[in-house]
Amino acid sequence: MATLGALEYLVAVADTGSITQAARLLHASQPAVSHQLSSLEREARTALIRREARGVTLTPAGRAAVVEARRAVEAAAASVRSARAVGDASGGALRLACVQSLSVALLAPVIRDWRREHPEVTVSLRESTSMSELLGAVDADEVDISLIPGAPPARLTGSVVAVEEIVLSAATDHPLAGAPAVRLDQLDGVPLVHYAPENGLSAWLDRALADAGVRPEVSMRTAVTSAAPQLAAAGLGIAVSPVSALSAGFPGAVRPFAPAWRRQVFAVTAADPDPLAARFIASLQQRGLRVADDVRAQLEPNEEPTR
Repeated sequence: MATLGALEYLVAVADTGSITQAARLLHASQPAVSHQLSSLEREARTALIRREARGVTLTPAGRAAVVEARRAVEAAAASVRSARAVGDASGGALRLACVQSLSVALLAPVIRDWRREHPEVTVSLRESTSMSELLGAVDADEVDISLIPGAPPARLTGSVVAVEEIVLSAATDHPLAGAPAVRLDQLDGVPLVHYAPENGLSAWLDRALADAGVRPEVSMRTAVTSAAPQLAAAGLGIAVSPVSALSAGFPGAVRPFAPAWRRQVFAVTAADPDPLAARFIASLQQRGLRVADDVRAQLEPNEEPTR
């Protein structure tokens, strides 16, 4: 098969009309250029150039070959430019996936900044409430980064990008709404807005409550993470959720747990992040998880809301 170098020599000879000039252009020796062209002619089984007193001209076969040779050389240069663009975040595509509740609180501000600062990078996003689906997307090379709560399995690479608080939501007149903080044992027997089995928070919360010896009364279930706090605020029970599930203007009461209940959020990649993914992960780490001011004010009543 013809090498890219041989095709590059053919293009240079076509452009300069001289083996000597082609060698100078490509910083090669004249014998090296002649040898590559001879090899190319042997593979084509026909002459590609004519050596004449006034220089070199292409044969009909050479003119046909140089069209495709030029495309191959330009494609090779384009592939290097594309790779370089991904490395310095000036181009390429970044495929993201995340748990449903993190789209707005963690990802949205960073994606917005990247669209402004790196307009040549295409960022796509898919959401899920299933941990196995998010990890499987990385395994199958369907996404470059998955954002999940908790450490990934050993076969994948994880980088901590944020620490998220787990909170209790309730109607403002709920008995637990008046406490500065809530203990897990206070949830025993309390009506709970739980998650549907297809939401990964369902099994996670069941394990956490079982480990604490707590058995709340499930009042209803929802597959949508952000719906649980809203249903609790409407008086249908209490909800236990990551704080990222609560948006600005939340109509209910929000209380922290005592002791504080937190979990790490990981950016998961199939192996060590490539330069583009590493830059995006660094942006996530720098910005952190955004909590709405009015929600933060309920969790930290002695602190002034940030502006």
